[in-house]
Amino acid sequence: MVIGDREPRKSDREGDAAAIVAVCVPVAVMLGLGLWGLDRDGMWRDEGVTFQVARRSVPEILRLVQGVDAVHALYYLLMHAVLAVHPGEIALRLPSVLGAAAASGLIAALGVRLARPRVGLWAGLLYAVTPLVGHYAQEGRSYALVTAGAAGATLLLVRRVWWAYGVVLTVTCLLHELAAPVVCAHAVTLGVARAPRRVWAAWGCAVAAAGIALLPLLVVSRAQAGQVGWLPVPGWGSAGRLLREFAAGPSGVVFGVCVLLMVAGLGAGRVAGVAVPLLVVPPGLLIAVSQVRPMYDDRYVLYALAGAPLLVAAGADRLAGLVCRVGPHGDRPAGILARLHRGGPARNADRSPRVPLTPLAGALAITLVFLHHLPLHRQDRSPAHRPDNLAATSAYAARHLRPGDPVLFVPSIGRRAVLAYPKGFRWAWDIALRQSGPRSGTLYGREVGAGELRRRLASVDRVWVVAEPYALNSPWYPRNPTERVKLTVVGEEFRPLPEGPPGAPLRLYVRRPAAEHMAHLAAERAAQSPNR
Repeated sequence: MVIGDREPRKSDREGDAAAIVAVCVPVAVMLGLGLWGLDRDGMWRDEGVTFQVARRSVPEILRLVQGVDAVHALYYLLMHAVLAVHPGEIALRLPSVLGAAAASGLIAALGVRLARPRVGLWAGLLYAVTPLVGHYAQEGRSYALVTAGAAGATLLLVRRVWWAYGVVLTVTCLLHELAAPVVCAHAVTLGVARAPRRVWAAWGCAVAAAGIALLPLLVVSRAQAGQVGWLPVPGWGSAGRLLREFAAGPSGVVFGVCVLLMVAGLGAGRVAGVAVPLLVVPPGLLIAVSQVRPMYDDRYVLYALAGAPLLVAAGADRLAGLVCRVGPHGDRPAGILARLHRGGPARNADRSPRVPLTPLAGALAITLVFLHHLPLHRQDRSPAHRPDNLAATSAYAARHLRPGDPVLFVPSIGRRAVLAYPKGFRWAWDIALRQSGPRSGTLYGREVGAGELRRRLASVDRVWVVAEPYALNSPWYPRNPTERVKLTVVGEEFRPLPEGPPGAPLRLYVRRPAAEHMAHLAAERAAQSPNR
């Protein structure tokens, strides 16, 4: 038999078509899931910061990041351009949706490149249906875009397109500097692959160029390290929680199967050499550093999640390969079906149309995983699932505040509801504010001094208080004198009215009568005096 050119070309075309489908399907699925419930009628605190900063002018943004949030500087400038077109919640979250969709496609492309189309298809779909991915795909912060950048840089590393690798790596780290540990993961990948010297040299040049571009950000952000001073030292519980969040199902049978398939995927050669370092190195490195200087949070290493679906898909591919070897000579599924249909050997099985039963079976299994965790996805699209709802705070203020009513924010970060949704506080008097955020180059504005605030509070008999949960009735003791005055004056000279639903975002305080005020002070002094 003479082998001509026609059949190889047909096979190549089929392979190319399968690869395109394997990449495009996860992108479409992620896009649909990201757009589902995108307008959930309310921003939470971090999104509120993005929204109010991105709506400032470029000079105001550049002034702000010199003192705070330098790590988000590029993201704020990007969102400034987006919100200039249409300022709203959908536009705020749309870049994250597109970033998650791009990450799904890039992860699928990695699976295709490192293994075969069905591995890419399954990996991309697994990423798309992971609940944690859906959460950050609908959040107006940079994490979904950073994940797309890390996945793109990893694909370029595999393809060894070094100039593009350097550019993508630079942009990714400028979007969030804690994406830098992905470089260590890539170094491990090159070491496992026993890359030659010329590859190490080209990779090193690309990384060095990215590092030089990143230096100004590192210098500025180091002076702002106090912003993450609230982070605790991570322990083993952090690693366990991350593993559950990175799986397509955080609990039950789905989680167990994902872990088993990850273990099976460890023997998947090229896929494991890329996926395991990406999954393990960035979180492990950041957790280790955080034992000395806490800077770890799950969302900061969201990009490492890209390794989990690749590993699960590779393990599923190995399992599928074992299952398909059911014939005496390892027959293909299409050949087995043809033999059963004709009652004899499948001599011409290879000429029959090939039905992609295995990829479809895997896609169906992933669909069942998504349906099993559908309540989690629905819950995540509810405003109540976020830590707070700034729109609800503004709406409550609009219903209850009268023109000229004084409002006190304890502490000043409570002003984020005003900055995100100013309409509800339009006619109120921000009694502690001296200069707005845009004019002062700060997030929440500058407040008057302690003495001036005492004088202002002394002139009113009622004040609305917007307080963080930890601020009142707790041992919290701020260093800022103005914040201490807020606590002291409100606690000693005012009392809350019982009206309003429990947990209302605003509470009306009225001045105590003189006799009640003196009795309250006497009671406090008696409680603080030592027992005799």
